[in-house]
This record gives sequence, structure tokens and C-alpha cells, in this order.
Amino acid sequence: MKSNESMPAAATRSHWGLLIALMIPVGMATMNMSMFGVALPTVRDAFAVEADMTAWLLAAYSLPFVIFMPLYGKLGDSLGKARLFQSGIVFFFAGSLICLLAGNLPQLLIGRVLQGMGTAGYYPLCIAIIAERFPAGQRGKAMGTWSSVAPGASTLGPLLGGYAVANFGWNYVFVPSLLVALIALWAAYLRVPSQSPIRGEGLQAFDWLGAALLGGALVFAIFYLSSRTVTGVEPLQDWRLLAAAAGFGLLFWRREGRTPRPLVNFSLYRRKNFGVASLAAGFRMVIMHTANFLNVLFLTDVYGLDAIGLGVFTTIFSGAIFATTQVGGQLSDRIHGRWIVGGSFAIMICSLAGLALFPLPLLGAAALMLTQSLAGGLAMAALHRAAMEEIPMEESGSAAGLYSTARFGGGVVGATIAGVGLQQALLVAPGPLEAYQWVFGGVAVISLASLAVAWRLER
Repeated sequence: MKSNESMPAAATRSHWGLLIALMIPVGMATMNMSMFGVALPTVRDAFAVEADMTAWLLAAYSLPFVIFMPLYGKLGDSLGKARLFQSGIVFFFAGSLICLLAGNLPQLLIGRVLQGMGTAGYYPLCIAIIAERFPAGQRGKAMGTWSSVAPGASTLGPLLGGYAVANFGWNYVFVPSLLVALIALWAAYLRVPSQSPIRGEGLQAFDWLGAALLGGALVFAIFYLSSRTVTGVEPLQDWRLLAAAAGFGLLFWRREGRTPRPLVNFSLYRRKNFGVASLAAGFRMVIMHTANFLNVLFLTDVYGLDAIGLGVFTTIFSGAIFATTQVGGQLSDRIHGRWIVGGSFAIMICSLAGLALFPLPLLGAAALMLTQSLAGGLAMAALHRAAMEEIPMEESGSAAGLYSTARFGGGVVGATIAGVGLQQALLVAPGPLEAYQWVFGGVAVISLASLAVAWRLER
């Protein structure tokens, strides 16, 4: 990130107050995700849905989350990042309220979509605001501190979620989000002031057609991966959906090459670290979201854990990510990013391979899941820093939006593939244990490519 000459050499008290205000909504959203993760087996059973449809309970949140990220990033450069950040909190509050009151699956999915639309702005806007307003020498520390709130909130969410599901019902996992959203909106209003006026020409010149084409390409691509729940055709076999995804993608690419103010500035990818860090962040989320989706179902179906038991184990895993995220942020200011990211990927792949190869007792499987979590936290801040350190300030919002889209797009793909793969494996495997082992092994093999990507990171 190219720094502003007027920026102070060291972070001040106002910087850290701003950082806390940025952390509250991210913590809120992550806590809700971890609470819903614990509730996922109960929701699956309540609506009697299969594994691939269960994945859509996550995709309904993640897909709009990914689609709206570049919109928030691009519009943030013209309408003001702080204003859009506050708008996202309002959307998330509305979605959480609908989920709380949902009496059927369609209502729950609508609420999840609104939640995803709201949180889509948190990550690109927070990354851009930190990159803009923190001194260069402390951005790694700030990124690490900000990044640590997500796993930190995840340590609280599973216990709350397990208690809520066991004593009140799965709907009540959304109650804390409503309360924290009000606090988050108040903190954002006080501590994240807008530093730029609204530029009306930004809305008029915004590439709305490009945004629609990009959204269409992403939606049809995910539909293709999980087509049975959409068209009734087995996954990866409905070529109509693939053709639609390819068609929208081609139109989007042609549109962006011809419009004077494109939604996606492909010139950003000429900065090698930005492109490599974006791809590596996508791989990281493929691994972690696949593992997160599989782990809770694995512990339920194979070891028979209830909601409280899941809450306890998930809290331990989240605490591990929290512990190593801060460490990774501090290391990223001192050590080459390729060693941090590559080491993180290698450990996660080995853990997945262990789950695939060995029929372990509960504590043995939990130990490998804990190792995944410890490794997963190390790479986060190093990737954030590598992606943003060469980006001009006037393009920080757009760059953070693209980076976050690649990052969480990996999460959507990972959870979707895990759901489809698990459903297919359950149909042909001798038992549930073997089905889960096959999917863990497949993910480990696919993830080997991430090591080559991590090695291409430059200092």
C-alpha cells in the first residue's frame, strides 16, 4: 500500500479506536457463522435435507457475500467506505431478524442472503480503511489484530450456539447478532468517520452491467457444482448451467475491457503479489471452509456428538485460530510471506490426509482438526499484507474488494464441493466413516496445488 506523506509515523489512540470499531461487526458476523455452524446438523434434520442441500444453507450466505464484495469495494472509493460499512451493518441486522423468525426453509434462506449482502462490505472496506489510515510500519500488526477478532469471536460462538440449540431451538442462534449489530452501528458512527464527500458521478459511472454479469457468472457456476438441488440433474452434469456461467463470464470479460470505468481493474493483477495473494487466499478458504463444513457433520454422524459437544470442540478449534492469527500478523512484518503461507498450507494438507487415511478415536480426529485450525490462522495477515502493500491509495477499495472476492469465493466453492462430494460418497461408500474419509482425501489432493501458489509470493 502506497502511503500518504501526511500519515503519522506511529499509530495513535484514534487509530486503535477506529480498529476496535472495525472489529466489532466482523466479530459479530463470525460469531453468528460459528453459532450457525453448530446448529447446522439440527437445521438439516429439522428440514430433512440431504448433504448437498445442507451446503446451500451456507452458500445462501456465502454467494451474495462474494458477489457484493467488489461492489462495496468499488463504490467505497466514490461514496465513502465508512458510509457503506454502516449500511452493511443494517443489512445484516435485517437478515438476522428474518432468520430468527423463519418458520420454513425458504424464509431461512432469504434471511441468510440478506446477512451475506450485509457482511460482504465488512472485509474489503475494513482492509482498505486499515491500509489507508494506518502507518506502513504498523499495518501488519493492525491487520493481524483486526484479523484475530474473527477466530476470537468464534471461540465464543460455538458454546453460545450449542447452548441455544439445546435449550431453545436453532432459531435462537441469531439473537446475539441482533444485539451486537446495534452496538456495532453505534461504534461505527462514532469511530469510523467518513473522510471523503459523496461523489455523485461515482454512482452514475459505476459499472452496473458489469456487476450483473459477474453475479450471473458466479451464480450459475455454483449452480453447476450443485445442480441436483437446482435443476434435478446430478452435479457437474447439467451443461446448460455451465454454458450459462461461461456465457456470463465471457460477456463480463468483454465488458470490462471496453468500459472506461470497469468494475474489475484487471491492471491490478499486473502487480504480482496482488494476484498471487488473491489466489492463495482463495485456496486457503477452500481448505478451511471444506474442513469446517465436514468437521461438524463428521463429529455428529461418526462420533455422535450433540450440539453441546460440538460447541465445546468448535470453541477449541476457533481458539486455536485466534492464537495463531496474531502470531502470523507479527511474523508477516519480519519473515517472507511464502514461508508463513506455504507452511500453513502444508500443515493443513497433512491434517486432512491424516483424517482420510486413519480411522481414529474421537480425540485423535479432534487433534488433527485442532492442527488444521492452528495452521489456518498463521497465513491470514500475511496474505492481507501481501495483497495490499503495493496498491495505490485511490484504488484500495477496488483492490480490497477483488481480493476479498477471490478469498471468500474459495470458501463458497469449498463448501459446495464438500456438500456435493459428501452426498455422492454417502451413496456408494460402505459406511459414513469411509464416505467422510474419501472426501477428506480428495480435498487434500486438490489442495496440493496451493503449495505452488504460496511459493510465488514475493517479499
